[in-house]
Amino acid sequence: MKATPESPKIMEILQIKIQMAENCADLFPAKAHHDDAAFDLRSRVEMELPPGKSVLVPTGIFIELPIGYEAQVRPRSGLALKHNLMLTNSPGTIDAGYRGEVGVIMFNAGSDLFPVRRGDRIAQMVIAKLPDVELIAAESLSDTKRGTGGFGSSGRA
Repeated sequence: MKATPESPKIMEILQIKIQMAENCADLFPAKAHHDDAAFDLRSRVEMELPPGKSVLVPTGIFIELPIGYEAQVRPRSGLALKHNLMLTNSPGTIDAGYRGEVGVIMFNAGSDLFPVRRGDRIAQMVIAKLPDVELIAAESLSDTKRGTGGFGSSGRA
């Protein structure tokens, strides 16, 4: 079936197994809107994020990704804008072989202690298909207009 302006594109649905920690069924990852790119991740604990520190916040989620896929843990824009909260290793990558609890490394760049409550949306998770890639050794690389320019070479950083 071909997609038309009146009918949305039909997409194949990838099923990913999620196991929840005990007493965490209410924290199951979900999208706020059906067309969102990411699933919301929630804190399974009550804690405080001190200013200038990174803290690992557990989510109660265990995931089984198929080979050829990764889950990317990304910051929430509202927490960044309103509270100066970021993820230290953003985006964090969850590999297909990992079976431990998904944790979010949050950094409080603000000046105030930030309380995290159980059930708070703390990050978002995108499931991404990985291309098959083979790295090959080369004696030289092709020339480009940019060349070796980086780290602000195109103007104000």
